[in-house]
Amino acid sequence: MTKTRLLLSFASLLLSILWALQPVAAAPVVAPQDQARLERLLSEVERMVTDTRHMTGLSRLDARVRQALLQVPRHQFVPSRQRRSAYDNRPLSIGYGQTISQPYIVALMTALLELEPQHRVLEVGTGSGYQAAVLSPLVERVFSIEVIAPLAEQASERLRRLGFVNVISRQGDGYFGWPEEAPFDAIMVTAAAGHVPPPLIEQLRPGGRMVIPVGGRFMTQQLLLVEKNATGQVQVRQLLPVAFVPLTGDH
Repeated sequence: MTKTRLLLSFASLLLSILWALQPVAAAPVVAPQDQARLERLLSEVERMVTDTRHMTGLSRLDARVRQALLQVPRHQFVPSRQRRSAYDNRPLSIGYGQTISQPYIVALMTALLELEPQHRVLEVGTGSGYQAAVLSPLVERVFSIEVIAPLAEQASERLRRLGFVNVISRQGDGYFGWPEEAPFDAIMVTAAAGHVPPPLIEQLRPGGRMVIPVGGRFMTQQLLLVEKNATGQVQVRQLLPVAFVPLTGDH
């Protein structure tokens, strides 16, 4: 084992120990003045899920996913100048050329993973931490990677402060996944890749699901559902056109 790989393995083990020792925090509470706006937003999201069922195969929003969205105060994950728009159903800039995804897309991608409480999930592209926060109450643990160092640092602090203690995040190139913690029951990629990264397919557990946008910045991107069956065979289904920032890194 190389020195670098040994250090990564030790760091991963240390993160797991620290996570296990943390107290369980209550889910953050959305302020009363924002609750009505959030309910209206979720009604719009549910309508969009129904309207796109012929492309996605989802006829309605899963109740657990809806509850997770209700628990996350989206205004805490956007810059102060954007907070008046935090409960609009659209993406918002978070700086460094990145965005927080449209709530409909967050809900759709989360629901497509068919998550269970015992699942371990990899997220590629932490951004502000909003998607990781939505995943948090649905699964055992979330591992999230962000390539832009300031965003990774800010998101990690924000998630800890808000009580999402089962999210472990780090700075790095998400194209290569997080091999020290693999395999994962589900993988979510929140930036558009030119292709489905082979390391992520390798790190997906048999029976697992991955959702990933594929395509260039100025090209039509498609949201893909990648499924690996019990024997390791992979099926890829194209769902609907999307618009994401590109997946960046040294790859």
